[in-house]
Formats: sequence, C-alpha cells, structure tokens
Amino acid sequence: MRIEAWVFGINAIFFALVGPIYWYMSGDPTGTAALIMTTLLALLVAFYLGFHAKKMDSRPEDRKEAEVYEGTGEIGFFPPYSWWPLWCGLCVTTIALGIVIGWWLVIIGFGAGSIALIGWVFEFYRGEHAH
Repeated sequence: MRIEAWVFGINAIFFALVGPIYWYMSGDPTGTAALIMTTLLALLVAFYLGFHAKKMDSRPEDRKEAEVYEGTGEIGFFPPYSWWPLWCGLCVTTIALGIVIGWWLVIIGFGAGSIALIGWVFEFYRGEHAH
C-alpha cells in the first residue's frame, strides 16, 4: 500500500500546485474551491494508505526484491455476466422520467426498482451462479 500512498501523495502535490495557478489565471472561486477540496481528499487518502501501510506486512508489490511468484494465488471472485444492472438502470431512468412526467411513474419506478435491486443483491444465492 506504500505505492498507492505515493500515487495519491503525488496527486495532492499536483493539485496543490495547480490550484493557485488556476485561481490566478481564471479568478473562478468555484473551480478553485474544487481544486482545494481535491487536494485535501488526495491528502486524506494518501495519509490513510500510508498510515496502514506501516502497520501491515509488506506485500510483494511493495518490496523491490520480491519475485513474481510471490504474488500468485487466488485474486478474488469475479462475477459472470448479470442482467440486473440493466434493470436497475432502467428503473432509475423511469424514476427520473417520472419526476418530469408524473409522480405515478415514480411509484412504478420505485416498485420495479426494489425488485431489481433485490434481484441484483441476491443473484448469487439462487440459480446458475449460486454459491
């Protein structure tokens, strides 16, 4: 996690340098505030990752003398295809259109959206890809 802390630290330095230049050249308070907040958020993440990198054992990615085979093993579970994000997106679209067209469409969108969200959450408990 030391590498990730360095990446966010370098981003924070970049945004800290660009912020005053942007303010001087544009005079835009909104963009300047956004760059200041981006700097602070990058510093926050860099501090968090650096703090926890000192507490945990170093990973193979963090050591210069590490070999490739040390990083082998199971990486994680990657889900196969899923149709549920499509239905959730369509329900969100229905809700957004319901705000414009009529509130009755919002109610239909929330009803169908709750079914789609439940299906997406529990898709690996039933059917072909059950665990």
